[in-house]
Amino acid sequence: MQLEGAKLLVTGADGFIGSHLVERLFELGARVRAFVFYNSFNSWGWLDQLPQSTKTSIEVFPGDIRDPNGVRTAMEGCAAVLHLAALIGIPFSYHSPDSYVDTNIKGTLNVLQAAKACGVQRVLITSTSEVYGTARYVPMDETHPFQGQSPYSATKIGADRLAESFYRSFALPVSIVRPFNTFGPRQSARAVIPTIISQLTAGQKRVSLGRLEPTRDFVYVEDTVEGFVAILRTERCVGEELNIASGVEISMGELGRKLIAMISPNAEIALDAARVRPEKSEVGRLLGDSSKLRSLTEWMPRFSLEDGLRRTIDWFAEGSNLAGYKFLAYNE
Repeated sequence: MQLEGAKLLVTGADGFIGSHLVERLFELGARVRAFVFYNSFNSWGWLDQLPQSTKTSIEVFPGDIRDPNGVRTAMEGCAAVLHLAALIGIPFSYHSPDSYVDTNIKGTLNVLQAAKACGVQRVLITSTSEVYGTARYVPMDETHPFQGQSPYSATKIGADRLAESFYRSFALPVSIVRPFNTFGPRQSARAVIPTIISQLTAGQKRVSLGRLEPTRDFVYVEDTVEGFVAILRTERCVGEELNIASGVEISMGELGRKLIAMISPNAEIALDAARVRPEKSEVGRLLGDSSKLRSLTEWMPRFSLEDGLRRTIDWFAEGSNLAGYKFLAYNE
């Protein structure tokens, strides 16, 4: 797909990955319509941090992904939709699962129905490595079994399978994009890397964490965004599910020690029982295989974990970025 001049809808544009994706698509010459969650403060989330020249050049559409009429209206005239809007916090899904069904499953259904009605050329549905559950084998490719170990992951499995059904039933040009653990500037403190960095940057000497044994495959946000772009560019990815992964794993304890060494060598890790997830819900190991994506596109990760961490640490040190994080509170 030719991106320059194409009108593209990005849902969840006000979020972490979404805001970076909007920036990149704008840089590539696309005409971006950014679907953001309506609120009475007229906040555009992380889009508010974009340069003024970018903000005035994109079209912002406030709405609610749970509203089919609003989603359909936003999609009118667009060549493609990149669907990132979702509820993503795992602990919050334990006590508010209804909201995850409404947002992640019904919201995705709204996107698929609107895309079908509007005849868009491409539909990218954002999945998550959490749909796999704890690794049964590594590296985990796209044929790995699914296991819903949290209400969040269960709703994402449901959304993925709805997307597949629209491809198979209606020939909707769907691609399911499955990032592993994306990190970088603007990520909320419900994720482990900003949780650690914000505590250390604020001067805390005891970093509160949950279990230290689980491992994750971290991908810097610019690499994740380039994965989306690569998938959107080629028709070869239509009807496919594609991992975006680094192929490197690290435990939470090792990650914490690495960041302590980079920011505040005298700090230590302290177990916080409130952050420990139920044993059968915690995903013990994630290590992804992105060879399918590499075979269908020219995508390759450019940033090592260390490079990405350094760039993220530097972002927290800039201006008032740290002030937006409640580093003493547990962000679910």
